[in-house]
Amino acid sequence: MSGPEVTILPDESRRFWRIAGAGAAFQGGAAAVDSATVVASLVFHLTGSAFAVGFASAVLRLGWLLPQLIVGYLAERAERRMPFYVFGAYGRAACLVLIAVLLWWGSDWPQFDWPPVPLAVGFLALWTLYAFVSGVVAVPYNDIVGRSIPSETRSRMLAWRFFGGGLIALGVAGFVGLVIDAMPLLLAHAAIFVLAAVLMVLSSTLFVAAGEPPMPKRRADRAARQGIGAFLTGGRRVLSGDARFRLFLYAQWLGGATLMALPFYVVAAAGNGVGAAEVGILLGAQTAGALASNPLWGWLGDGAGKLTMLRAVAVFRMVPPLVALWLIWMGAGLIGFVLLFLLIGAMMNGVTIGYLGYLMEISPDDRRPAYSAYFNALASPAALLPLLGAGFVSLISIHAVFVAAILAALWQIYLLARIARLPAAVAP
Repeated sequence: MSGPEVTILPDESRRFWRIAGAGAAFQGGAAAVDSATVVASLVFHLTGSAFAVGFASAVLRLGWLLPQLIVGYLAERAERRMPFYVFGAYGRAACLVLIAVLLWWGSDWPQFDWPPVPLAVGFLALWTLYAFVSGVVAVPYNDIVGRSIPSETRSRMLAWRFFGGGLIALGVAGFVGLVIDAMPLLLAHAAIFVLAAVLMVLSSTLFVAAGEPPMPKRRADRAARQGIGAFLTGGRRVLSGDARFRLFLYAQWLGGATLMALPFYVVAAAGNGVGAAEVGILLGAQTAGALASNPLWGWLGDGAGKLTMLRAVAVFRMVPPLVALWLIWMGAGLIGFVLLFLLIGAMMNGVTIGYLGYLMEISPDDRRPAYSAYFNALASPAALLPLLGAGFVSLISIHAVFVAAILAALWQIYLLARIARLPAAVAP
């Protein structure tokens, strides 16, 4: 996580570490309700449906992206962005508590191995609410971090965030394995969601304690007072006038296509004899992979550049689906899938650090909420791709979703190479 020497003032240092600490606590909480392991396994247990597994993954991403357009519009007009963060951050923790209550209540039902439909529907409804409330956080988070952390230390901050979060998530993975072994399945998951909620509250409190730096001078007062029509028209102008933004958006769609396979790795593991009780081991492996990759992604982002890092991650995206196909063909067991989830963890860490770092990089300081809103709203259709992945699994075979992920990664590599050939100046 080393990089160029940068002087950090005391106030900046406090913000740096509180924001990194908030991210680490969030990372631990997110690991407890990871859609590729814990939630995918739970939903598959509740429903036995690949489409339900795909829906749980898709709605999490869709809920994160869709609210950002309206939040971005409101945030641009507001004097402070922290109130939006507070609503979304503490709201999502409350949703996790509600899910825990539902699972605790549902654990009393007889015929435990196949709970009634209302439990599955109730879980997916609350999970959807959690996803959309979480989406309120993204715009204020990106803007506050972008104003708090200088560009030359952002990737390092994100790497520290994921390093600390990885350590917490390792403990979470151990907790997941223990409670699933020791308690009835639904009751164990209720305890897991409570732990996630506690970590989310800790994360929110640390971020709020970091404070919000002063707002930059507006490019024009009109930007703060424009109507929703002008705001949306501004998004069309950014899309048509900023080639870097546009190509990055297309690359993000293809990135979503590579990630449509994500919830089906655990389904592949189940098909090869890996049981629900071993999900904690897979989560731990995924966390360890993320943790070990932090020095690489931190150095690439701050040392070699945000775009270079994105291109490296795009190449790495092909590795997990290739390994998954090989494991299925070989009939590998738990050890093989532990290695696969190590690679998935490293890949997902790079995806997140690269995406956040480059989006902040191409967003003008005084328009970061708008750029974040435009980008994530336009990228939101890609969130539905896990449902397409479920179609591949159900109608063709599980192999098809991994092949599609590899092809999408190849196309993304091509688009990122086009971005690298653009002039250095960023469009306003």
